[in-house]
Amino acid sequence: MARISADRVAWLWLLAEPIAHVALLVWVRTLIGRIRVIPGAEFIPWLVVGITTFIMFRNQMNRGMEAIAANRGLFAYRQVQPVDTVLARCGLEGAISTVVITLMVFLFSLLGHNLVPYHPMVVLHIWVTVWAFGMGVALIFSVVVTSLPEASKFIRMFMFPLYFLSGIMLPIQYFPHDLQQYLLYNPMLHAVELIRAGFFETYRAVDGVSALYLHQWVWGSVFLGLLLQLRFKQRLLAQ
Repeated sequence: MARISADRVAWLWLLAEPIAHVALLVWVRTLIGRIRVIPGAEFIPWLVVGITTFIMFRNQMNRGMEAIAANRGLFAYRQVQPVDTVLARCGLEGAISTVVITLMVFLFSLLGHNLVPYHPMVVLHIWVTVWAFGMGVALIFSVVVTSLPEASKFIRMFMFPLYFLSGIMLPIQYFPHDLQQYLLYNPMLHAVELIRAGFFETYRAVDGVSALYLHQWVWGSVFLGLLLQLRFKQRLLAQ
């Protein structure tokens, strides 16, 4: 309730934020004169899919890592543990993002842009995987941020370059091949490329993209996050 009713336009911003991102990036690309043709996909739907996927991951990480400090009053109930607040916040953000992307599919389809997934099960699989990845990263960073609040500033700063290095605005195919090899270390690049391949019939993900690599990051982060929550449970309660 606090997330949705923070102010009068909080619920509207959930949908307005990805639309504003799309409008801004379309304007920027028009301004700098880049080609607005994406091989195998329409430009605007291609952009919408990447933005909404990344925003879900970013919101889960940002809000999940602050969940322990924001809900400290709940620890008066002995059955509530620090990890519970992170999991609940990430679950909420994932559910909200799922509603948002569903509305985006209907909205842009009404506007004449084909945004209906061609491989819906692939899209659902990658969407849930990104959801789990955001939760795992939030579990890790919530321990760091609760113990060292100043770290949140640096973590948020890191999200800005990650946004562009995940192929949200520019197709990775446009980058030199030597650079692509280094960009492929970024698991969010794999997630964005895979979910786009699920949405668009003729879209071909960049060579080297792997669902297995993405899953290794996801389950590694979830395992490490839960391990840290268990190891530093008493410290998190006492902060």
